[in-house]
Amino acid sequence: MLQAFRARLAAGFVFLALGGCATIAPMSTALKDAPPPELPRKVELTGVPFYPREDYYCGPAALAMALNAAGAGVKVEQMCKQVYLPERRGSLQVEMLAAARRNGMVAYQIEPRLDHILREVAAGTPVIVLENYGYGWFPYWHYSVVVGYDLERFEFIRRSGFNERQNMPLPVFEHVWQKDGHWAMVAVPPDRLPATAIETRYSSAIVALEKTGQLKTAHTAYATMLKRWPQSLIAMMGLGNTAYALGNLEGAEAAFRRATQAHPGSAAALNNLAQTLADRGRLADALAAA
Repeated sequence: MLQAFRARLAAGFVFLALGGCATIAPMSTALKDAPPPELPRKVELTGVPFYPREDYYCGPAALAMALNAAGAGVKVEQMCKQVYLPERRGSLQVEMLAAARRNGMVAYQIEPRLDHILREVAAGTPVIVLENYGYGWFPYWHYSVVVGYDLERFEFIRRSGFNERQNMPLPVFEHVWQKDGHWAMVAVPPDRLPATAIETRYSSAIVALEKTGQLKTAHTAYATMLKRWPQSLIAMMGLGNTAYALGNLEGAEAAFRRATQAHPGSAAALNNLAQTLADRGRLADALAAA
């Protein structure tokens, strides 16, 4: 019943999109006029698993698809226990992000841009998106997973509900996506970076992972981050702090020393290096560093 309701709404949005694309779907209009030349015209991630579920369980199903595509090896039932809220008959975005971290992935909320979804999919990463098929007074939220796109047909390919491969025109997608703030996320293992990662935004995602106590995973993520941003003070400090917390004082010293050399004005880097040297019994070096 809810599937049919959503299909009728989508059909109505097709009519609206065709009638006023530039008004209700400005990002789609811009993409139509100037598609990113470096992206393939068509991509489909056929290896992303599919778990059909009733609408209220779309969050756990979408999360399991994305996590297992990244190699997590989770079950939908596990995700139901972690993110499904019976009193709300659904899942909150904050819980979706937290569950991805809990299962060893870096959860990254991407920028609210259609081209960023395209770029992630082109890089091999499925994207979880939150759509709203209702109205202001009657919202109807739904999570789906974008697993492909076709710029010739100008549509996304999604895993949604009981549909393993559902095509949706980009203007229609943009309309149902924008009503909840263009929310979208990816889940990647710590040795990979999202294609659209932004330094400050991604470092915050790793910090959130670190706060769950997954220090080894966060340590790997900081090291991966430094490959793209080798001068990142946040990544150097994170690498040193996680090494220190894991008892790897040699690794912590190397990271903090790198930070002091790249950012000699950082008091935090100097203090952490001094503390690490003191803990290693090198008091003279610690005093010199402080």
